[in-house]
Amino acid sequence: MARWVLHVDLDQFLAAVEVLRHPELAGKPVVVGGRGDPTERAVVSTASYEARAFGVRSGMALRLAQRKCQDCVFLPVDRPVYEEVSARVMETLKAQPGATVQVLGWDEAFVGVDDAEVGDPVAYAERIQAEVLAATDLHCSVGIGDTTVRAKIATDFGKPRGTFVLTRDTWVEVMGDRPTTAIWGIGNRIAARLEALGVTTVTDLARADEDALTTEFGPRMGPHYRRLGRGLSTNVVDDTPWVARAHGRETTYQRDLVTPEEVAAAIEELARQVETDLRHEGRPAQRVGLKVRYKPFFTTTRVRTLPQPTYDAPTLAAVALELLAGLDQGDRPIRLLGVRGEMVPPEGGYDAPRTVGRGGPAAAEPPDALL
Repeated sequence: MARWVLHVDLDQFLAAVEVLRHPELAGKPVVVGGRGDPTERAVVSTASYEARAFGVRSGMALRLAQRKCQDCVFLPVDRPVYEEVSARVMETLKAQPGATVQVLGWDEAFVGVDDAEVGDPVAYAERIQAEVLAATDLHCSVGIGDTTVRAKIATDFGKPRGTFVLTRDTWVEVMGDRPTTAIWGIGNRIAARLEALGVTTVTDLARADEDALTTEFGPRMGPHYRRLGRGLSTNVVDDTPWVARAHGRETTYQRDLVTPEEVAAAIEELARQVETDLRHEGRPAQRVGLKVRYKPFFTTTRVRTLPQPTYDAPTLAAVALELLAGLDQGDRPIRLLGVRGEMVPPEGGYDAPRTVGRGGPAAAEPPDALL
């Protein structure tokens, strides 16, 4: 029985929710991020399509977004509202006949369904769009594929408010000449390393020498990137509830931290927040992670295993401060700090990772089907 994977992605989700709350903003460039103040250190969470026309993108500093679009309306992130709307979207997806839903975030999910339930996958996708719109007044795009990677990539071709089908039969035609960064899971850094091997397009990657990739990326990731070049990944959508492996807190400071006392106080506060999260989870930390962003924008991370698992915030803070001292950056000003507690596994251990594009049962295809 054929298995279809649909990737449902809400269009400009946070901005769209804000426009519903503030109808007078319809058609205007809207940016959601931080506390909604472009003079503060924060980044864009979502930009409306009108704002994107000015070059505003997610992850961009709010200050830069304002320079690109002085007429943009800046709004603060309102997590409870987005979580409530997201829950309605996911319940709508789970109500679809024969659907298995794997939630990926507030605004996206995989929907797995067998051919017998779907019939025409495009019609099924359009029904999802109509029901999400009826339940939330929000539009979504749906990518349709025979693997999770192909479905995820297909969504971008369907945006906004559309559908797109990407399968083994159309992979080379649609993706072959595109750069490797067009593949979900390959960013600029990996693409640069691939380019050094003479691999610049998706077809190049599909045909790349596996030994060369293994030498560059290791025995697990090398073959994984080659499979991505062919659009191969699992076609199984897993609705197993996600179990957290760690809890972390981080803060970007509006004023750089410059004294040891300021830094220590900030780390201690973050450690207290992490302790609260760990106790709520009911599993202590067995490793402590530290994230530091120095002025102007150099970021580094360090991790240390604890002698004994603990919830204790002073212990977490002390280890984080030791990690910071080991960076040997002297009195260099700090823009951001983060403390992370990696927890002991739950009873029975973690389930097999719900992977998208690596591991898991791959779609059955002849080894050279895409060459």
